[in-house]
Amino acid sequence: MLETLFSIAGAMAMAGWLALLASPFAPRLSDGIAAIAVPLALSVAYAGLVLANWSAAEGGFDSLDNVALLFQSRELLLAGWIHYLAFDLFIGAWEVRTARAEKIRFLFVVPCLILTFLFGPVGFLVFQALRLVRSFPRSASSTI
Repeated sequence: MLETLFSIAGAMAMAGWLALLASPFAPRLSDGIAAIAVPLALSVAYAGLVLANWSAAEGGFDSLDNVALLFQSRELLLAGWIHYLAFDLFIGAWEVRTARAEKIRFLFVVPCLILTFLFGPVGFLVFQALRLVRSFPRSASSTI
């Protein structure tokens, strides 16, 4: 059952990321899928796993050793993975919406999305750097 849930969660997250890549063509649909529907469904799965398995788990969040102990539970390890899937996608969707609102070309956002997909906070950092660079005064001929 855990492997099935792992596969379903991964497929859902991938659908969300693909929706983000299609966002220039269908922004409202992309927002609905990647910013709301998929993260919400993943959050429900996460909550179910945590509620069903937290009380039996050893470990906690107060030390690295206790975090390692906590994730020895395959159910909570899966919950942690789903947590990453949901939040990385949510951040990717935020990046796309923010870029759209700030009129940042989508081509410049794609590398940020790839980095967010693969390395979460690194993609967020690069997107923030892109926004910062874009905020500098520039000549009329340059547009990011």
